[in-house]
Amino acid sequence: MKKENRRMKRMSRNQNRLTSGGLNLVSLMDVFTILVFFLLVNSSSSDVMEPPKNIQLPDSIVETKPRETVVVMITPDQVLVQGDPVIATQDVLESKEPVISEIKERLALQQKKVIGISTKTVSQSKEVTVLAQRTVPFRLIKKVMASCTSAGYEKISLAVIQKAKSKN
Repeated sequence: MKKENRRMKRMSRNQNRLTSGGLNLVSLMDVFTILVFFLLVNSSSSDVMEPPKNIQLPDSIVETKPRETVVVMITPDQVLVQGDPVIATQDVLESKEPVISEIKERLALQQKKVIGISTKTVSQSKEVTVLAQRTVPFRLIKKVMASCTSAGYEKISLAVIQKAKSKN
């Protein structure tokens, strides 16, 4: 009978140890709450401009972050201003004029088409970002940039894909 008592005591001791050693859910919930707040704060301040799927941008090492500007996109098929098609790429290449009047007119119209404070800031910045397919000839890009300058846009930025700096 003495052995059973010792055995019973040992079993009850082990049972108490197993039930009292559970997870502390309060501290686990605190960690998850902090993680959720961190993700919410950092997800809203996204400065990365996603390139469209139909354009392959060139790679570059970029130091400054992009600003919100008027966007001129050059695809192999057409030139778009703020996503609206303006002229076919082939027509620009065949044109002998250094300034493309269709692009100039659309950019001038873009300055007049102001709705809201953020759009007003973008149009008053006199800045344009050119997204050009990697394979587009430079003479086409040069004509588009000349058209932007003649429309009154003083700053022209070329969009590129940021890659890591090489350690040389």
